[in-house]
Amino acid sequence: MESLMAYVVGILFAAAIYMMLRRSIVKLVIGLIMLSNAANLLIFVVSGMTRGAPPLLPEGADAPLGAVADPLPQALILTAIVIAFGVLAFAVVLIRRAYEVVGTDDLDQMKDTDT
Repeated sequence: MESLMAYVVGILFAAAIYMMLRRSIVKLVIGLIMLSNAANLLIFVVSGMTRGAPPLLPEGADAPLGAVADPLPQALILTAIVIAFGVLAFAVVLIRRAYEVVGTDDLDQMKDTDT
């Protein structure tokens, strides 16, 4: 299962880079979102895909009983999702304003409008 997820991460990274190299600024933002999702999935896969109980200790125990899930990758991914959402919101507003000013979403045509 982990090797399949590694292939999915590679495909997501490749698709994200392909989208970011397109001329449309909308496709650039879609690629940016795909890149952040690929990074989140990479953290998830590298941390190990094991099922486990929440990492809570019973009262009076020195160690958890049985297998527990690692909370650090979950916290990192949750933080990355929040940051990616903020970047997406900013990028959408920036794209809308750029389209209002320039009238196109083509990056090559936007370079010609420098004043």
